[in-house]
Amino acid sequence: MSALFTPFEIGGLKLANRIVIAPMCQYSAEDGSMTDWHVIHLGHLALSGAALLTIEATAVTPEGRISYGDTGLWSDANEEAMARVLASVRRWSDMPIAIQLGHAGRKASTDKPWFGGAQIAPDVANGWQTVAPSPIPFLEGENPPVELDRPGLDRIRDAFADSAKRAARLDLAAVQLHGAHGYLLHQFLSPLSNRRTDEYGGSLENRMRFPLDVFDAVRAVFSADRPVTMRVSATDWVEGGWDIDQTIALARALEQRGCSAIHVSSGGLDPRQQIPVGPGYQVPLARAVKQAVDMPVVAVGLITGFEQAEAIVGTGDADLVALARGILYDPRWPWHAAAALGASVKAPPQYLRSQPRQHQGLFESE
Repeated sequence: MSALFTPFEIGGLKLANRIVIAPMCQYSAEDGSMTDWHVIHLGHLALSGAALLTIEATAVTPEGRISYGDTGLWSDANEEAMARVLASVRRWSDMPIAIQLGHAGRKASTDKPWFGGAQIAPDVANGWQTVAPSPIPFLEGENPPVELDRPGLDRIRDAFADSAKRAARLDLAAVQLHGAHGYLLHQFLSPLSNRRTDEYGGSLENRMRFPLDVFDAVRAVFSADRPVTMRVSATDWVEGGWDIDQTIALARALEQRGCSAIHVSSGGLDPRQQIPVGPGYQVPLARAVKQAVDMPVVAVGLITGFEQAEAIVGTGDADLVALARGILYDPRWPWHAAAALGASVKAPPQYLRSQPRQHQGLFESE
């Protein structure tokens, strides 16, 4: 039997296989509210045969958006728009849907990627003042962020909790906190972006404090029988920055607090990063975390081959693999993987007649 297509469970959430769809920003919301594009985007991915679909990085405050096109969950209007999208997708798919909640910190207030993605200044249309652990811009010459004071930290922590309550009302299967790719929680973790001298900066314990406070706040209000997980960058790929040893310490602290799984990515915090990009280049990071904790670990990053994904799970490097750009390019990747590995996958009845003759038994019967 294919390891990649064996069932799995995360914090009470039953998954049909080990393939999860990572959150991918679409930059297509209006005032934080989802649009018809999200029906199309999430709808076709919900027919892919993967085990779990994760909604893109969803901002907990307006200034926490990466761009003015980001999805949010801070208002009733945001919640109502997301409810409409979810109702449409769920009508045709029973795939569990999770959400990633985040705050962009100093990497907020940017243009959409297809317009260059540069920072937009606060006094320009579609721009606003960014906030961060310390007043250090991401790129030299950018408008620097305002250092968060204690009331500001409390507001953002509470905003995460409020968005998690909305996620529960939307009956989402899980919440993932975005602690990776140089966004706010990662900015607190890394000594490159966190130069604070109070209880939220300096030592590893202090730098982990705010991300752990946010986790605790979300775990306390989200459905107790559903998972809360975290996505992390295991290394900044910059000397003197956040690294795998610190990631393992964070993973252990999260596990003690009831974290249901950890999704291991890397980079995004510092433009000086030197990333050894190649097939499965982040898998060794996932393996190191998995050896240190008991909670499930998700590997991600240039996982494109069927045998490659099978090996990651089969050898125990990670419990699950996440697909992002690869499944945008090939939204039937799980179907093709199942065919190659002699497994079966769920397909909508409208598509059953597409089963190739050489792969009889590929589609599960209802």
